Amino acid sequence: MEESKISELIFNPMIYKFTTIIMREGKWFVARCAELGVVSQGRTVLEAKKNIKEAVELYLEDNPKSKKQLSSGGAPLIARLELEYA
Repeated sequence: MEESKISELIFNPMIYKFTTIIMREGKWFVARCAELGVVSQGRTVLEAKKNIKEAVELYLEDNPKSKKQLSSGGAPLIARLELEYA
């Protein structure tokens, strides 16, 4: 591989975008990455966002093969489900 390609990979990392769902559960805000299933929490929405970002980074670091799957998939479809039951 030529030197310019190597330096491009080192200094221009890929940018990944994820869908994060944050819901309040008691005193905590629970954050879930829809694409990876990674979950984290925080006492505030801001803290939950910070923690899920760190959790996703660690997940991708430990599971580099997951990065290859991300480039081929699109954004998940998020839909609201409404039920009526007695």
